[in-house]
Amino acid sequence: MVDQVQVDKFTKTDARPIAPDTPHKPPSGAHSPREAAIREKFRRALLMPQDAPALLEPVRAALAQVEDKMKSVDADVFAPLANAFIELIGQGGKRLRPALALLAAGLQDGHVSESINAKAGMTLTPHPIIALAAAVEMLHTATLVHDDVIDGSLLRRDAPTLNASWSPGATVLAGDYMFARSAQFAAETENTRVITIFSDTLRVIVDGEMRQLADRNDFDQDRQAYYQRIYAKTASLYSAATEAAAVLVGLPSAQVQALKSFGYQFGMAFQIVDDILDFIGTDAALGKPAGSDLLQGTLTLPFLYYLQDLPHPQKLVDRLLQARERADAGDSRALSATVQEIVKAVPASGAIEAAHQEALGFLDHAVHNLSSFDDSLCQRSLLGLCAFVVQRSS
Repeated sequence: MVDQVQVDKFTKTDARPIAPDTPHKPPSGAHSPREAAIREKFRRALLMPQDAPALLEPVRAALAQVEDKMKSVDADVFAPLANAFIELIGQGGKRLRPALALLAAGLQDGHVSESINAKAGMTLTPHPIIALAAAVEMLHTATLVHDDVIDGSLLRRDAPTLNASWSPGATVLAGDYMFARSAQFAAETENTRVITIFSDTLRVIVDGEMRQLADRNDFDQDRQAYYQRIYAKTASLYSAATEAAAVLVGLPSAQVQALKSFGYQFGMAFQIVDDILDFIGTDAALGKPAGSDLLQGTLTLPFLYYLQDLPHPQKLVDRLLQARERADAGDSRALSATVQEIVKAVPASGAIEAAHQEALGFLDHAVHNLSSFDDSLCQRSLLGLCAFVVQRSS
């Protein structure tokens, strides 16, 4: 949860320039009345608990359509695959990615149109935004299935993964099926630009997964490598969702770019908070042991800050490398013990606060990107979701 001290520190300084070539950086110094107003709304939202289900209420009916579309399976699909597919879709979380696409589309006229948010009893042809939102979430689900194979994960959010009961080969093929379905949904938008955005994003995600594997246990990497990795892993899909939604509803170029940037900034902050929670969250809330990323050799922002502030960082690096060698030889006790020591030490350092400020910096950019849109229920929901990102505990 963000407290008053963190908010005061954040709002009294310019957002830090944390990534090169970041579009739509908010101007330093004085803000226009419109931007000052939206920043003040965000500041207030940070200090009030945000209820994610309430924030998604403007797109609730549309999300139900997205859910139904995702669960649709061709009659001739191999039965075990079809059953596993529907079960995996049913385990979905808050559906933030499709929700952002729907809310972004709603910024055009301040609300989600009836062609998207169908009323009970109405028979309407689904808006292409439904297909886009389903494509985005299906792509995300497919990446999770493949991640579980790569990491050897048997649990996700306390539920058995497909990888726990299927062979690695079969699980990969199930993920491939989901990738194919996501591409099919994207094609249903019948918008060449949206299909291009989708295919480019898939390429970026795969490239990011390869980089993450290559960067494991690389203690020489800098924060820029981390930013590139989490952009590919997380922010690219949020960015695609909001940009493609803006394209589909015909927003002007400047607003398309603003929403593309909003999704990027939101996604970067989301992943940083995920990485913070890996050190401060409970096993029950995370659905996995704290420190899981470090245990797998994935170095995240809180750890990088912690490492750089140690008087003799190489000593810790040597311990981790030696423990990793022993784990690779079959004895993981030293590695588990070392990681748990670090999990306890990181929150006691300044690393968590530094990472939180970076997440807030990204969200400041995101809020700036919303300033070109009129006040509306959809805009207020997006602002609330920005605050929710740094308040969440899971």
